[in-house]
Amino acid sequence: MADRTSDERSGAGSLQLARGARVLIIEAPYYADISAHLLAGAQNVLASNSCRADRVLVAGALEIPQALAAAVSAGTIGAEGSLYDGAIALGCVIRGETAHYDIVCNNANHWLMETAIRYSIPVGNAILTVDTREQALARATGGAPSGKGGDAARACLGLIALKQRLAEASA
Repeated sequence: MADRTSDERSGAGSLQLARGARVLIIEAPYYADISAHLLAGAQNVLASNSCRADRVLVAGALEIPQALAAAVSAGTIGAEGSLYDGAIALGCVIRGETAHYDIVCNNANHWLMETAIRYSIPVGNAILTVDTREQALARATGGAPSGKGGDAARACLGLIALKQRLAEASA
């Protein structure tokens, strides 16, 4: 894994983050300890940007895009004036001895992005896809804002800010 500077992690000078946004966190706590670190990182970034978040839990990574699609169907995300401005996906898939890993990784990420793009939903993705638990823990970084949970929150807030700027420019 390439090491990034703290400026690169924070997006300092290059990324405007939405402040005060409301975000839906969709979490698959299949590996509870890793998920807790990802959640803490995301919550740290959201709190430092005065954002509110609601959290829903699903069984595993494959259910994350289904939960996002259910939120679209319910009208809580993906439409003008929706309850949520964006979403953050948190989960972890660790390679095993079968092809199941590839199926889960490919489908969870494909359908998450398909739904996000189709409905113009700002999504930060922290579904870790790793070979070992040690790799997952290193990427989650103990809940620090520099871990993948924090990265996903920054990505989501950056996309929300971009969407807002583009809407203002077209008005």
